[in-house]
Amino acid sequence: MGEPRHDNAEPAPTVPGGAPLRVWQRRALAKYLATKPKDFLAVATPGAGKTTFGLRIAAELLADRTVDQITVVAPTEHLKHQWSESAARAGIALDSNFSNSTGQTSSDYHGVVVTYAQVASHPFRHRVRTENRRTLVILDEIHHGGDAKSWGDGIREAFGDATRRLALTGTPFRSDDSAIPFVTYEPDSEGLMRSKADHAYGYSDALADGVVRPVVFLAYSGEARWRTSAGEEFSARLGEPLSVEQTARAWRTALDPAGDWIPSVLVAANTRLEQLRASGVPDAGGLVIATDQTTARAYAKTLTGITGTEPTVVLSDDPSASKRIAEFSRGDDRWMVAVRMVSEGVDVPRLAVGVYATSASTPLYFAQAIGRFVRSRRKGETASVFLPSVPVLLDLASQLEAQRDHVLGKPHREKNGFDDELLADANKQKDEPGEEEKAFTSLGADAELDQVIYDGSSFGTATFSGSDEEADYLGLPGLLDADQMRALLRRRQSEQLDNRTADPTPPAPTPASRGADQDESTARQLSDLRRELNTLVAMHHHRTGKPHGAIHGELRRTCGGPPTALATLDQLNKRIATLRSW
Repeated sequence: MGEPRHDNAEPAPTVPGGAPLRVWQRRALAKYLATKPKDFLAVATPGAGKTTFGLRIAAELLADRTVDQITVVAPTEHLKHQWSESAARAGIALDSNFSNSTGQTSSDYHGVVVTYAQVASHPFRHRVRTENRRTLVILDEIHHGGDAKSWGDGIREAFGDATRRLALTGTPFRSDDSAIPFVTYEPDSEGLMRSKADHAYGYSDALADGVVRPVVFLAYSGEARWRTSAGEEFSARLGEPLSVEQTARAWRTALDPAGDWIPSVLVAANTRLEQLRASGVPDAGGLVIATDQTTARAYAKTLTGITGTEPTVVLSDDPSASKRIAEFSRGDDRWMVAVRMVSEGVDVPRLAVGVYATSASTPLYFAQAIGRFVRSRRKGETASVFLPSVPVLLDLASQLEAQRDHVLGKPHREKNGFDDELLADANKQKDEPGEEEKAFTSLGADAELDQVIYDGSSFGTATFSGSDEEADYLGLPGLLDADQMRALLRRRQSEQLDNRTADPTPPAPTPASRGADQDESTARQLSDLRRELNTLVAMHHHRTGKPHGAIHGELRRTCGGPPTALATLDQLNKRIATLRSW
């Protein structure tokens, strides 16, 4: 038995408008109500409030009987339930448990929420629902309509006869030439077909309005070493001009949980998080975005060693993933580690520190990932994102405020000289199944703060992990407006350069001075020992020419123990003594 038609039924339940609208939402709403379009594309930066805008349109169209039901199409199962919860707060009942097998829902609902995959698996069933009642279809993150031919064909078949279609996206650009259904393309000055938004609200506009937080990127470089299956050893420095293969392997080596780079960056990120929590953002949370489940679990173990508390781990195939995200969002735990699950649309407003520990590098994925940290809650909040110092990511970070459209027939990343397919190919296992050796083996990488990127500008000069100079950048106050942040970064850079001119190699503290103050906290002692060890490693590097990572690796092989960031007081003292003996 199908759902009843409402063409001549009683008026739909009164639907409140929900939360007050922001300026951009009011302008877009006014444009929509004035033009009454069949199709409308709203492009708004992640964190700007696309869901609120979409629900307000739904409320207006339900109230004036333009439509009788709502269908929301979202990219993931988690976002289905998030849409349903947001709609409920706005007085709109949406069934996020709707299934293709039943094909219907209770008449108490104003509509349903489904995924693109769900529509693609049975487009005719959704077409029947759409034709039977006047329907508003909200296509959330519409760029997913080009993810697969079946997805694009599915939504075109299912919703071609919808009364109204509202397309929403924060990133209307892709790395391929798949045209997105229900999106208008017009030729640009170069004759290329470019997507045309009916209303656009970019990151720079949202930043000026205080709708999103400013993002400070802390880019970490360092020497990476690996061995090929032929036994040849190579080393390369992240951030330097390298071939695609070298960049991919140095990048992968840095992200290896068994090396020194990741633990050092996680220690720095946790220091930054603690600073934010102590200086005005007491519930600030951090997110590590990992490439796969194995590394995610390894990163979580490392964080446990650093913080003494197990982080929340979110894996895409975990049926409790949505519940874990919701619990983390409502709580005040410090860290969450996820694999892609927390990448787009997932709303955890208290996330303020991120570690981009993945090799994904498309503009689409990067923008969506950074979008998890930009939602503004109060004036002065900033976000800090730690990332590998590789050209493609540095370029994306410096262009965060650039407005992009979806362009057909033109590579979006030609200027970077870097391509995701080439990166993936370089990272693939090339040997035949059953061979013992891999295409290459990570030998280790050390971490150095390479630069700080803010508002498209770069600040600071390279400094090793654990140094006082790094601590100056990690200790930036938690609440700063854009001008204050820019001025403070300039001052930090100036002080850094002045200090290097005055004293390029500050003396390391002696073991005797370390033991002078018996009341010194363990945390302070660990910090001092790491700083001393890194200073000695830097001195040894200048004397021998060996990469920092190679020296750290040799010390670990000689003395045993975990990476520097996780080493105990005794282990650090042993490494310092060993290095002094060299």
